[in-house]
Amino acid sequence: MRVRKWAILAVIVAIVAAVPTVIGAFGGFERTGGGEVAVIRNGGLLDDNRVRQIIEPGSSVTWIGWWSQVHRYPAQQRYYTITSSGGGERSGVDVVTVPSSDGVNMGIEGTLYFNLNLDHETLKSFDDKFGTRKFRATGGGMYFPWDNDEGWSAFLDQIIRPVIDNDLRSQVNSFRCAELVSSCSLVQNTSARQAGLQQLGNNANIAKIQNAVNTSLSEDLKSTLGAEYLTNIHFNLSRVTLPKQVQDAVDQAQAAFAKVTEAQAKVAQARAEADANKARQDGYNKCPTCAEIEKLKALPQGITVYAPGNSGGVALPTR
Repeated sequence: MRVRKWAILAVIVAIVAAVPTVIGAFGGFERTGGGEVAVIRNGGLLDDNRVRQIIEPGSSVTWIGWWSQVHRYPAQQRYYTITSSGGGERSGVDVVTVPSSDGVNMGIEGTLYFNLNLDHETLKSFDDKFGTRKFRATGGGMYFPWDNDEGWSAFLDQIIRPVIDNDLRSQVNSFRCAELVSSCSLVQNTSARQAGLQQLGNNANIAKIQNAVNTSLSEDLKSTLGAEYLTNIHFNLSRVTLPKQVQDAVDQAQAAFAKVTEAQAKVAQARAEADANKARQDGYNKCPTCAEIEKLKALPQGITVYAPGNSGGVALPTR
């Protein structure tokens, strides 16, 4: 009887030991899709928690060890968008607000394009530094960078966005408002004609800012992150806007200029009509007969009696 109890106990122990073993064995195989790379960290009961291996994008089924952790990162080109249209990384209206050299807050919109460095040693270092901590998303949740799109966006928003903001602030601060948005001249004691001429230089100045940001951003990100974790960095500056109160003033100024232009056109038209009437009258004075001929031409058709000087001298045909 005692032997039987020991046998039953042995079977139970074997089953308890076998279940996690089987689970660990089946969970010890992984593969990656074409747009992702995986960093594998040891996770066994007796293992350390160091990086075990890197699985390249689009891999076949690969043995990763018992209970290992899989950290998946994007292997394709990624982007971070800043836009007021509500389609950027942050929900709702999102622009980088930085002051111009003359103190006007400018709204900057654009997109940062980049790739994650897929060098194995660099990836291991990246996962050690950033893949082992959580970042707060705009919605308030906490995520690891490898927690799907939410985690990756939270990492970019917490770590990458401040560097973008700082670079844009440094570059925009060297230009006056009117050098980036010509209509700013309308509320800065500059004539409409000068504003139109400045438009020619605005695009060149925006291109200068974009080029300067692209030159500095790579080094600034490398310095901030601690290594060249991001490559093929390019920032596309898509739009520069004015604060609402400034834009409202610009709209009012443009409306005022439009009214002035309309009034000037009416004055010019009246002057032209007066000149035409004077010239016509001078001609009639020199040729009275011509004046009478013009009167006759202006009469309605069908008149049978015309007596100039008589108030009842025009007789219309009867029906």
